[in-house]
Amino acid sequence: MTPTHRLSLPEVEKLARAAHATQTDKAGRPYAEHLAAVAEGVRTRGGDDDQIAAAWLHDSVEDHALTEEWLDAAALSPRAKAIVLAVTKRPGEPPESYAHRILTTPGALLVKQADLAHNADPGRLAVLDETTRDRLTEKYARMRALLGLPA
Repeated sequence: MTPTHRLSLPEVEKLARAAHATQTDKAGRPYAEHLAAVAEGVRTRGGDDDQIAAAWLHDSVEDHALTEEWLDAAALSPRAKAIVLAVTKRPGEPPESYAHRILTTPGALLVKQADLAHNADPGRLAVLDETTRDRLTEKYARMRALLGLPA
């Protein structure tokens, strides 16, 4: 079934905010703040509408806010769907496999770059305990290296 109407960016934002409405980030902030920051990061890095839509939805499947079946049937472009799936970590997946999928999916690297930039923001990390902050800092640095992004 091919949708006759594609979701607009405001519609995607509304859906993403609703899907993550009960979730908070590691610092206890509303999760939608992270989604908005990643979408804005994609926009300011020159991302197109598919990438911005994917940014709003980038954690939706991974965090079980939406299902892969929902995504498959959603009125989004095939490219936006592919980007969401590319940046969705799978349980037990090695970081190298995850990075490879991002690098081989057109448009996904920019979304992951914006996600990593917000995740690694010193202001966000500063509110976490030292052990968590150190673990995440190392995790994000390793992923940037695997993706060929500057440190």
